[in-house]
Amino acid sequence: MYEIKAQSHFSAAHHLLNYDGECENQHGHNWSVEVTVKGERLDKSNILIDFKVLKKELNNILDYLDHTDINELPEFAGESPSSEMIARFIYEQLKEKIVQLDRVTVWETPRSCASYYEEGR
Repeated sequence: MYEIKAQSHFSAAHHLLNYDGECENQHGHNWSVEVTVKGERLDKSNILIDFKVLKKELNNILDYLDHTDINELPEFAGESPSSEMIARFIYEQLKEKIVQLDRVTVWETPRSCASYYEEGR
């Protein structure tokens, strides 16, 4: 099995719903995002997926989130846009483009992250 990872980042504001604490107030993060792709077969160039393709698709999604209030985006209407939900959103957008997608991990801080993946994918 082969595995590759690509990282990127975006900056945005959000606030958590149904949360009792400081994070219920609007605040921002400089999120880091890591995407993991896995597969058993390499192409004729002996690569799983071109890093340029993976980064382009990831950055297209992150450009949509960058410098926004995530709570105001239609995909998060009425939802608490936690790091877990942001990871899931990125995963769901990316899986349409990257067949071998394994997981998406989103860091709010250098020491706090959340991942989303689908079992058996």
